[in-house]
Amino acid sequence: MTRFFLFLLLCSTTEAAAIQRIWLSFQRAEPTHITVNWETAQPAPSEVRFGINTEASIAPPLMPGKLDVHMSSVFSDELVTLHHLEIPIPEKDVTYDYQVRSGDEESAIHHFKAMPSKELRVAVVGNWGFAQPDLAALIKDNVHVLMTAGDNVGSLHQKGREGTKAFSALIDSQPELFRSTPFMPVLGNHDREIRSRGPKPPPEAVYDVDAAAYREFFALPGNEWNWTLAFPEFDARFIALDLEHIQDMGTTWQTGHPFDAASEQLAWYRQQMQPQRAGHTISIQNERSATMRGQLKGEWGRLFQQGSAVITGFGYFAERAMVDGFPYYNTALKGDGDRYPDPKSAFFASEHSYVLLTFKPKSPMKIEIKSLAGQVLDQQSYPAR
Repeated sequence: MTRFFLFLLLCSTTEAAAIQRIWLSFQRAEPTHITVNWETAQPAPSEVRFGINTEASIAPPLMPGKLDVHMSSVFSDELVTLHHLEIPIPEKDVTYDYQVRSGDEESAIHHFKAMPSKELRVAVVGNWGFAQPDLAALIKDNVHVLMTAGDNVGSLHQKGREGTKAFSALIDSQPELFRSTPFMPVLGNHDREIRSRGPKPPPEAVYDVDAAAYREFFALPGNEWNWTLAFPEFDARFIALDLEHIQDMGTTWQTGHPFDAASEQLAWYRQQMQPQRAGHTISIQNERSATMRGQLKGEWGRLFQQGSAVITGFGYFAERAMVDGFPYYNTALKGDGDRYPDPKSAFFASEHSYVLLTFKPKSPMKIEIKSLAGQVLDQQSYPAR
């Protein structure tokens, strides 16, 4: 009988320590390293073995293989359930193999593309939390980085998806995509909704302004609630802002960090945008651009236009608005909701969509709005500043 219970204990411990999901991100302001993330049900150490695949092309799909015994390794003996380990990726235009380990458990061998030297493709999606998307068209675009414009999940209080479990469910929805493509989310209000909003502001806060669960789960640059990511070879830089439901500031419906004249966020963004930098600078946020650009007597709009474009996931539609030659984009994986066209709208469609940005060295930036069926809905080119 004692042996039987010992057998059950060993089996349950092994199962509890199993590696459950894997995703990739960047923690630095430039992609010199990639962060490999995964979860285990019980605290365990972390290890990533990795190296260049000398046989596979960088085009998917890649077949599972065996890691070379001479592969590099990074290790942490801290016992955690959320694992974040950085590995260096100095080589361009290659494929990296990697495998994660926690205790006696190890994953299959997975792959990701190194950063490119000739063409960089970045996709931006919005409102994932309210969509059940077929991402076959986006996957076919074989992007190097996947970003969002907020509302990655529906809430943090749905039964069975409380707190970080909501983000775990997001990773589970596209396991192969997330373990092969770096994922850089931007905050929306739903990504920190800890209780139902209700018809009027309740006594207690509805949203966690600090976004504790989001920042615990994801490993991102800077403060994580705002961040920058630059690709110097392409003169391209992305800036993530924490802007959503700005009309609720100062109430228990307040969602994000302040953006007023004395705010940390405005000072940080002003520092990012001034003086003007050469190249392409894309700001990503979650508020309606037509509303946001008029704030502080137009100060936010003037700062936006120090860059190259703004992308938001505010509404459930696809849009490009033009203000004095400057583009504002809206995108949503669920594109059949309420329509809130920008007064300066130049293209508008009720379509499930994403935005694809393509960069080449010393060349104009191409921005396409694409439907989830793979159709190019709108295409524009913008020279570097």
